[in-house]
Amino acid sequence: MKYLIDTQILIWFQLNDKRLSNEILNLLTDTSNSIFVSLVSLYEIAIKQKTGKLPELPVSIEDIVLIASEDGFELLPITQIHISNYIQIPFFEIHKDPFDRLILSVALTEKLTIISADDKFKLYTSQIELITA
Repeated sequence: MKYLIDTQILIWFQLNDKRLSNEILNLLTDTSNSIFVSLVSLYEIAIKQKTGKLPELPVSIEDIVLIASEDGFELLPITQIHISNYIQIPFFEIHKDPFDRLILSVALTEKLTIISADDKFKLYTSQIELITA
């Protein structure tokens, strides 16, 4: 299977956070699965680090990329079609997060199942497949 992990899952996995269930850990470490990380997540992490919102992750983006690569995760660049398909993601007043919405667009475009701990992703299950962490 092919999965796109959201930013929170990437952070939790790298921090070995106990909030990740064994089921999700098994999906992420199963070498028969392809696990993708959108560059959107790296951009989001960089912004949150700069604004002091991620004190639990004091490593550089380069280190995050290196660790993700060592974990067998594949980086997925943002393309024009991902940005163009952003318009297909429904707008909900309760979920305006531009990073999440672009990650959803990437999943829709690439036909990837998203793994997320964010309950708001459930709003989009008519567009994307979701595994809730």
